[in-house]
Amino acid sequence: MPAEMTMLADHPARQLLDFTQRLDINLLDNVVNSMHHDIGSQQRVAQEVLTNLKDHPDAWTRVDTILEFSQNMKTKYYALQILETVIKTRWKILPRNQCEGIKKYVVGLIIKTSSEPGSLETEGVYISKLNMILVQILKQEWPKHWPTFISDIVGASRTSESLCQNNMIILKLLSEEVFDFSSGQMTQVKAKHLKDSMCNEFSQIFQLCQFVMENSQNAPLVHATLETLLRFLNWIPLGYIFETKLINTLVYKFLNVPMFRNVTLKCLTEIAGVSVNQYEEQFVSLFTLTMCQLKQMLPLNTNIRMAYANGKDDEQNFIQNLSLFLCTFLKEHGQLIEKRHNLRETLMEALHYMLLVSEVEETEIFKICLEYWNHLSAELYRESPFSTSSTPLLSDVPPRRHLYLAVLSQVRLLMVSRMAKPEEVLVVENDQGEVVREFMKDTDAINLYKNMRETLVYLTHLDYADTERIMTEKLHNQVNGTEWSWKNLNMLCWAIGSISGAMHEEDEKRFLVTVIKDLLGLCEQKRGKDNKAIIASNIMYIVGQYPRFLRAHWKFLKTVVNKLFEFMHETHDGVQDMACDTFIKIAQKCRRHFVQVQVGEVMPFIDEILNNINTIICDLQPQQVHTFYEAVGYMIGAQTDLSVQELLIEKYMLLPNQVWDSIIQQATKNVDILKDAETVRQLGSILKTNVRACKAVGHPFVAQLGRIYLDMLNVYKCLSENISSAVQSNGEMVTKQPLIRSMRTVKRETLKLISGWVSRSNDPQMVAENFVPPLLEAVLIDYQRNVPAAREPEVLSTMATIVNKLGVHITGEIPKIFDAVFECTLNMINKDFEEFPEHRTHFFYLLQAATSQCFPAFLAIAPAQFKLILDSIIWAFKHTMRNVADTGLQILYTLLQNVSAEEAAAQSFYQTYFCDILQHIFSVVTDTSHTAGLTMHATILAYMFNLVEENKVSVALSTTHPTNNLLHVREYVANLLKMAFPHLQDAQVKVFVTGLSSLNQDIPAFKEHLRDFLVQIKVSDHRS
Repeated sequence: MPAEMTMLADHPARQLLDFTQRLDINLLDNVVNSMHHDIGSQQRVAQEVLTNLKDHPDAWTRVDTILEFSQNMKTKYYALQILETVIKTRWKILPRNQCEGIKKYVVGLIIKTSSEPGSLETEGVYISKLNMILVQILKQEWPKHWPTFISDIVGASRTSESLCQNNMIILKLLSEEVFDFSSGQMTQVKAKHLKDSMCNEFSQIFQLCQFVMENSQNAPLVHATLETLLRFLNWIPLGYIFETKLINTLVYKFLNVPMFRNVTLKCLTEIAGVSVNQYEEQFVSLFTLTMCQLKQMLPLNTNIRMAYANGKDDEQNFIQNLSLFLCTFLKEHGQLIEKRHNLRETLMEALHYMLLVSEVEETEIFKICLEYWNHLSAELYRESPFSTSSTPLLSDVPPRRHLYLAVLSQVRLLMVSRMAKPEEVLVVENDQGEVVREFMKDTDAINLYKNMRETLVYLTHLDYADTERIMTEKLHNQVNGTEWSWKNLNMLCWAIGSISGAMHEEDEKRFLVTVIKDLLGLCEQKRGKDNKAIIASNIMYIVGQYPRFLRAHWKFLKTVVNKLFEFMHETHDGVQDMACDTFIKIAQKCRRHFVQVQVGEVMPFIDEILNNINTIICDLQPQQVHTFYEAVGYMIGAQTDLSVQELLIEKYMLLPNQVWDSIIQQATKNVDILKDAETVRQLGSILKTNVRACKAVGHPFVAQLGRIYLDMLNVYKCLSENISSAVQSNGEMVTKQPLIRSMRTVKRETLKLISGWVSRSNDPQMVAENFVPPLLEAVLIDYQRNVPAAREPEVLSTMATIVNKLGVHITGEIPKIFDAVFECTLNMINKDFEEFPEHRTHFFYLLQAATSQCFPAFLAIAPAQFKLILDSIIWAFKHTMRNVADTGLQILYTLLQNVSAEEAAAQSFYQTYFCDILQHIFSVVTDTSHTAGLTMHATILAYMFNLVEENKVSVALSTTHPTNNLLHVREYVANLLKMAFPHLQDAQVKVFVTGLSSLNQDIPAFKEHLRDFLVQIKVSDHRS
């Protein structure tokens, strides 16, 4: 290590902070190197010195020295960061002559650096930072203090091509800063002023772009100009696009040049996306000229799928840009082209390109194409939803649909051949160490499937005979082996399943019978368990997707279910899961058919299932048994005769109840049985079965819950004591041991069962009188007494569910619940924002439930306890966990609304807490890590200011202005802000506070007013 580096340990680097000495450039270079290359204490010292130097108010005065004499590019970059900070935050408090000096210096540096040919390549990062600094200066200076900027930059650009190239980059950055990223970075007034200035002076910039495009032979310069133009196209006055030679220049001069084709196509796409009624001829011209060039560049017989697979990055990007251009143009202006008979052939060529690009095996490109096919098929369907192309008379087909017949047939084939996977199932390990399956909801694959399904359903409505023909042919190709593969079969069956309900019932029946017959034949024909399992799972998937057919054909439905029961004994990988998943799907969609006596049957099928339940589930894994029980529960839930239903539930739960009774009996004789690992595991599994059964049966499950309820709570208490004594003997680490984890599973499943049933119950009074008291007695004291690591977060979520469901019926118990869980949980989560995330989330959900459902309970508790509740709400909305912060804001808003409705309590609340709440809300409003909550911050502040303005706060909030609360609140907020942000001027604060009063009836405007203020507090300003 160089000797200079070792010096850092003794901190000589600190002399860099002494502004009475000359700056030691070598030392600074060494410190910067240490910062980037060292580790440990040396790096920390370097970091600290550089941070302090950057924050020094005079640091910017050393930037020119550093840039001139340092040989280290990282040091130069650091110097530019210092300069950027000054410009962003302190520009307005610098004397004008210093502002002019910095401006002149930066411009000179940019001209000097970028005028040297090749410098943009060799010093790209450095020049980029310089450019960004100039743009930050422009945002402060232009147009007021630098009215000639546009003419200056345009004039300078004509003196040197490399300078011109860099100036294009500056103009592009300025455009992005003003038009794309201005929200939250500058005030609305300033952003509008800069946008207007750019539009007004754009003619000079446009002339420069035109001059370069028409005259320059310098490829990097032309490319930079096209990139800059691309950024301009979404805001420039439309005349520059449609009333000049721009489109012709782009298409004829640049589109077919490999180096420029991608950026040119992006420009044309931006133009194609303009939605206006005028300029029809120009749009037609854009389309025909581009198509003409495309056919030369990419002949219509090109195999684009192969070309993409073998292409370089640049070529692949071109295919993606082509898909964006065609999709954008055809969505916006397709009907304009359709109406012109002389352009029909060109339109068909464009659609042919879309089809070729749709075959490319790249999901992102396919999504772009799919967006257009979805748009087209939906549009054609909605025009005449009741006409289909299944009739032999083509004269019946609406004219637009007729135009697209051949294309749509190819799109159908495409959708069927590429159908995405309908659901994603992950096998994961949960907190208790159990392996479980999770169905994913919003993955990319599922969203793709939903979009493809919607498109294929529209296409089937448009011509179901063609869809049927394509699917039948593809199926025959599976049977005859020409297209056989697991992947092809899966995609075909997913496609067949996706169009359920899109055909007339008779057509659907005929089609489905053919499909199932062919698949059964294929299953017979193929050898090997793997092949048979894949085919069987696809048969089951398809029948599960067609409940209308199953409901109409009882014999077939019964055969399918019996076949599923057979599969439940098949141990081949995945078959049992598939059988259980299909069974639950069918049970949900055909539930009533299982509890009615069907034609030709002597009893409802549910009775047969319950008589044989032991045999059916004997080979299933515990998780599969739970799924099976949920499925049967949906059937039992459909029985409307309550006495019959009760008997069914008794029979249904017979097996788990036998094991349960046996364990309870043994525990009565010897409670230590509840320390046996296998016994505890069985209890967990039985309770999971009950949880799933209850989910499906709903309120009537009370018959079963009542049977095991008190024993279950006794087991809960007993296991809690076991866990507590284990923790006392062995410390908190014992909670990670398998037996203790299993015990906690039993406790959690108990709570899940109770909250699951309560949320589905329909007799709140009965629940409050019979089920809540023993629950509170078993759960609350246990929660309070346990060590934090052994407290179940489900206690809090169960209480939240009960409060939400029972409302006023539970209000009397709120003090008892809060006594037990509130303070002890708050002490777990008020040390930081991270520990115990589940308790944290559920704690605030409980608080939210109590605030909205049982608010009168809060009025009855002691002031000290109420203050604790309010403090915890404030703690919630200061969280960095987004869900907790959002919940906290929601609770506060509900609390304020509820308080205002309680006239007797409201005034005392306002007198004690109103100003405090304002202060805390402003502390998060002005904290950049809480920007996501701005809408809710605005809603609450507007509500509070409105309360004062409408004289809803009648009690005096201060002794200074006892009769004028509005004046007091304004002064209070103004003082608050001046203390927090001393650089703000009185006039700025006054304008802001006045706006809080005048805009509180208009939340969007109020929110933008806050956003403007947040921009101002980042910037020092000595002027009003």
